[in-house]
Amino acid sequence: MATNPYFKQGVKSEQSVYEDIIIEALKFYGQDVYYLPREIINKDKVFLDDVPSRFGNAYKIEMYIENTEAFEGEGDLFTKFGIELRDQANFVVSRKRWKTLVGSRLESLNFRPREGDLIYLTLSQSIFEIRRVETETPFYQLANLPTFRMQCELFEYNDEDMDTGFATIDNIEAEAAYQVELTLDSAAGFSIGETVTQAYDTYNLTGEVTRWSDSDGILRLAHVGASDGKFHQFGTGVQVTGGTSLAKATPTFVDELQAIQADAQNRIFDDFEADFLDFSESNPFGDIS
Repeated sequence: MATNPYFKQGVKSEQSVYEDIIIEALKFYGQDVYYLPREIINKDKVFLDDVPSRFGNAYKIEMYIENTEAFEGEGDLFTKFGIELRDQANFVVSRKRWKTLVGSRLESLNFRPREGDLIYLTLSQSIFEIRRVETETPFYQLANLPTFRMQCELFEYNDEDMDTGFATIDNIEAEAAYQVELTLDSAAGFSIGETVTQAYDTYNLTGEVTRWSDSDGILRLAHVGASDGKFHQFGTGVQVTGGTSLAKATPTFVDELQAIQADAQNRIFDDFEADFLDFSESNPFGDIS
């Protein structure tokens, strides 16, 4: 026997009301987040991956966090290689609002959030990476799919280019990216975020300015690379030029800054160890001899 013809699930007016109620609920109980779409810079044609990813925009939108008591996942793991934060969270967003505030502004006009995009949660000041997007939850209520559900994991920075225009997000690049520090012979006026070039006979070296101090002539560059695709380093005695400011100066000293060092997390361990480790022991990880 067929379904009752007097009751229909796919009534457009009812679907619109249902969708508006969801949007209103998300505005009441959700959190303001920033959605950062991943931009492909140089796609690996073999592994179909993009190592030097860029995040050039951040769109503000409301989302609901399904985790009511705490973040999911494995939490904080203390290992011999350092501390790993493996928090996970599930975000719910209205399809209509996402398409209006985010999807319509993307060049590819994406119809849904993509795996690899980022969500900056202002509540905890942390960034989550989208691992999986569920497009059929809840499952066809009123024959409609009004939301996207995103399963996310805490983002681990890996030298990505962050140029969203929001200082809180972009500072991640200045603090964690691999950088080169140049001591210049003059106090020329370089601009934060511009590209600096050092020209050689067969190639050019470029880098993005993350810090400039005219008082001591210190210039820091991130995302350093060469035009010929080979490994080269900035050198002394060869002039560097700012792409926007057109400032020019010559490095007298070059230093590589590596923020991730073997002992970089010692202070963090020292702050947390008192809860479960006694470092007064000669071997706190084993039996007392």
